[in-house]
Amino acid sequence: MRTMRETMRRAARALAAGLLGALLPLWVAAQGGLAGLPGSGGTAGAPGDRARTEYAQVQLLAHAPQGVAAGRPLWLGLRIEHAPEWHTYWHNPGDSGLPIELNWTLPDGVQAGAIQWPTPRKFPLGDLANYGYDGTVLLPVPVTLPSAWQGASLPVQLHATWLICRRECVPEEATLRLELSAGAPIAQHAAEFEAAWAAAPRALPQARAELRVDEAGLHVRASGLPADWRGRALEFFPETANLIAPGAPWTQGWDGDTWRATLPFNPYRSETVMQLAFVLARAEAGHGPAAAGVRLQADVQGTWPAVAQPEAPPATIPAVPAGGTGPTTLGLALALLGALLGGMILNLMPCVFPVLAIKVMAFQTHGADARAHRLGGLAYAAGVVLSFLALGGLLLVLRSAGEAVGWGFQLQNPWVVAGLTVLFTFIALNLAGLFELRQLAPSGLAELQLRHPLADAFLTGVLATAVASPCTAPFMGASLGLAVTLPAPAALAVFGALGLGMALPYLAASWWPGLARRLPRPGPWMETFRQAMAFPMLAAAIWLLWVLGQQSGIHGAAALLLLLLALAWVLWALGRRARTLAALGVLGLLALGWSVGPAVVRDAHGAAPAAQANPADGAWEPWSATRQAELLAAGRPVFVDFTAAWCVTCQVNKAAVLSDAAVLRNAEEAGVALLRADWTRRDPAITQELARLGRSGVPVYVLHVPGRAPQVLTEVLSVAQVRTALQAARR
Repeated sequence: MRTMRETMRRAARALAAGLLGALLPLWVAAQGGLAGLPGSGGTAGAPGDRARTEYAQVQLLAHAPQGVAAGRPLWLGLRIEHAPEWHTYWHNPGDSGLPIELNWTLPDGVQAGAIQWPTPRKFPLGDLANYGYDGTVLLPVPVTLPSAWQGASLPVQLHATWLICRRECVPEEATLRLELSAGAPIAQHAAEFEAAWAAAPRALPQARAELRVDEAGLHVRASGLPADWRGRALEFFPETANLIAPGAPWTQGWDGDTWRATLPFNPYRSETVMQLAFVLARAEAGHGPAAAGVRLQADVQGTWPAVAQPEAPPATIPAVPAGGTGPTTLGLALALLGALLGGMILNLMPCVFPVLAIKVMAFQTHGADARAHRLGGLAYAAGVVLSFLALGGLLLVLRSAGEAVGWGFQLQNPWVVAGLTVLFTFIALNLAGLFELRQLAPSGLAELQLRHPLADAFLTGVLATAVASPCTAPFMGASLGLAVTLPAPAALAVFGALGLGMALPYLAASWWPGLARRLPRPGPWMETFRQAMAFPMLAAAIWLLWVLGQQSGIHGAAALLLLLLALAWVLWALGRRARTLAALGVLGLLALGWSVGPAVVRDAHGAAPAAQANPADGAWEPWSATRQAELLAAGRPVFVDFTAAWCVTCQVNKAAVLSDAAVLRNAEEAGVALLRADWTRRDPAITQELARLGRSGVPVYVLHVPGRAPQVLTEVLSVAQVRTALQAARR
């Protein structure tokens, strides 16, 4: 006996050593890979004051000529060296773009002021124009230390984000750090700060401006400008965005020492102001810092023309404000029917069918107690319906609180995606026979399950809802889109109908025994069927793991795979009642959770969304409201694909229809711009656009043609349908 025990101990030690030997290289690889993630090292986030991105080099500079101390001048600045032909944006970016944002992390009481923006230059792009900077620019920021500050050093951290553009645009970011010693003067970059201050727009005491508006546009008169400006062309930079059309033709000229101009309004103007600040500068070509401009401010005389109304939502599915009561073409009855049918179809999804199939098979093994089966069916249905009501209620509460969320919001959180992946893997390993739940649960819990079968059925319904959430059927898009625009009772009715539809098959089998009796008789096939159901669950887990890769990057997916491997080891050991092996597995699971676990839910800032990462998708470009408006203003039709990595229907449509050569050729021939709005990670701009279209989830496919109402296509596409729509865009 001792020999056998000793042999078992040696085998356990050898197996544990083998496990550690297998895990160690993967752990080292994951640790090495994590070093490249933002915030954990790498070029753009490493400690220091300099970083290089794809199209720029940035550096954090400091200027404290009298030393770092309370009451003495202290300046910080971000220097950006743009790649040739690339530019970033002023605080009013013009027709498109986004301003540079600086987010400071400073000790308590230390305050960073606003950016002292240098004079921008204009970047024409066809009929559009933007305001910003190219070459090398320094953005200085004043810093104030509290009067009681007496630190030996001042730690500074800056997280900068910017949009850098040529003909295409790329969002970039960097985290930069400095440790400034107190007392000693810091003046290594004095010349650069002096040049940045000199390039800032200045106020001239003698300068005066008059502003007047009418149907023709914004009329400007300015006097007291620098004498060497007279007779030269100037540029006009308003500090309020969306007032004028920066790229449209405008008139200007000189009457003696008075400069006058008339600028056309932005056709999509959404602002009116009673007082306007603006910068005038000489219109100069070339690169690098623009010549310093003059900042003026004046009251606006006259009456602003009517503000342009936003483009109307599609006539077939009108958008109604949240909580509204207005009638809809779709109608509540149709929405309820669509939700009911969509819920029934959910039972065929690979992540739901195994749960339902195993539950229905229980009728064959638990006797012919019709009353118990009926009560169990009602409890299961209650678990499903109440879970959907809870999920819908949470969505409505978040909406009413001002959060930009839509159906599928739960899958935009990597915590939820990772948790569902673990749940699916756990269920799959159980179905495959690696372990039995009764081996893990205390005997008292198993007895509790037998004493309270209704509670067990109810919790099974909750579980079915949880595993169904990633498998949203395409038929629910219109119903759920309408639901979030209705009053709360009507909206919850739609979510309840969805849950009822999902519960109906099991409810029917529990109330009509004849349906259950049509199943094959019990036998060895049931165990084979049970184990076979593990594979759809594993397929669903693999899909969710791919979704997580779009959110947390390849290193996050690899870290979760390591955790799943350790979890499988623990479950296997518990199933064999090998306590030593199980303890080693738990230790390995905890070690992996501490070391590489954070990578699972870390936002992979540099990871390309799945919808945009494929080089074969060269015809598609990322969607933004600004880009869509630019293209429509230029007279081009726009086709928008609202998609997400966790949307199965989206991926099927993308592979079978939107990548079809004939579809892409028709789009090119019709001059239709193809934009892809990726909703894998939370994006309030996409959520708001979906709400404007009367939708709350994806997929959504919209064709915008200038002068026409948007055309919303069906959720399940066909090549013929899309080609017909694209060809009609030319007429």
